[in-house]
Amino acid sequence: MTDTTALFTPHAFAGLELSNRLVLAPMTRTSAQDDGQVHFDMVDYYRDFARGNFSLLITEGIYTDEAFSQGYANQPGLANQAQQDSWRPVVDAVHQQGGSIIAQLMHAGAQTQLNRFKDEVVAPSESRASGEMLSFYGGSGPFPLAREISEAEIHDAIAGFATSARRAKEAGFDGIELHGANGYLIHQFISERFNQRDDAWGGDAIARLAFPLAVIRSVREAVGADFAIGMRLSQGTVTEPNLTWQGGPDEARERFAKLMEAGLDFLHLTGSDVDAPAFPEADDECERSLSLTALAAQVRSEKAAEVSLITNGNVASVAKAQAALQHADLVAIGRSALANHDWPKRVQRGTCLTEFDFSMLSPLATLANEEDWRIANDKPANCEGRC
Repeated sequence: MTDTTALFTPHAFAGLELSNRLVLAPMTRTSAQDDGQVHFDMVDYYRDFARGNFSLLITEGIYTDEAFSQGYANQPGLANQAQQDSWRPVVDAVHQQGGSIIAQLMHAGAQTQLNRFKDEVVAPSESRASGEMLSFYGGSGPFPLAREISEAEIHDAIAGFATSARRAKEAGFDGIELHGANGYLIHQFISERFNQRDDAWGGDAIARLAFPLAVIRSVREAVGADFAIGMRLSQGTVTEPNLTWQGGPDEARERFAKLMEAGLDFLHLTGSDVDAPAFPEADDECERSLSLTALAAQVRSEKAAEVSLITNGNVASVAKAQAALQHADLVAIGRSALANHDWPKRVQRGTCLTEFDFSMLSPLATLANEEDWRIANDKPANCEGRC
């Protein structure tokens, strides 16, 4: 049997005591009620991962205000008291199983497929997300053209993150993750592709951190020092997975340094693959093979920063999960976790892992469709080569 000791050693950060290094990655499920309150199916869904021994769960993206933040139909929110109260059974269910749970807070920005509050879409600058909406999240056709967000609306968006973070704490969550990845609003402010502003919110690679840094400050003020705050980062977006940050490894390090200095408790790096080179065209041959997580680990070491690193991207095997811990403290598992809600327990027992089947998300990435898939595919798995 493969030695999996590294995956099952404890890890502590920001007051959280995790029994292992395995994290449930955030995944959009479009299964909340129409009004953004949690559907009862979501309680069982998250409980199942905690029962399966994932020590930390990160929720799907939760919208933060009743203005421009919602991105999908049947997306859950933390924008009002009723939504806050609806999350309590989920949090309690996870805690009862011995797990911890973090709320991922998300503003869709230009990458909006449906928003029941507004008929228009905003982004740092007038822009349109590339490609077409994702059918398995209920969209179709091109993304709408987003207008430039106003100064007042920027401050409203920051306040939305802060207020929803406070609601998350009051609902019993163990922390929050700011969604700065995959093409949503925080990522858009970071990205040269979406942010062409020439005011205090735009400029060069470091100047474009003004919005995420303001969000971090506001959230910290809202929740206090005793609550975990992290940020998820990526280079690519949902529809442009191969998009890269301008400026290469050096500017990436500068970004990480600024964010770590802002007081984050963790950074969550995600991409197409955990060990994919972040800048394969870098001038320095030694840096061409470095992943985004490896670059962040270098900065953490240089700055002696007390920030935990989570890495994510195409982790479907035990060997890959273990290798991911070379530069990270925790490894987040997404699609393979959907196929194996008890991924950690299977690994501990030496049981085979079921391969992810995209039909689990077809025609919609809902919990109901996943359950239908499980019923239709309830048969012994062929374990050869899957452990």
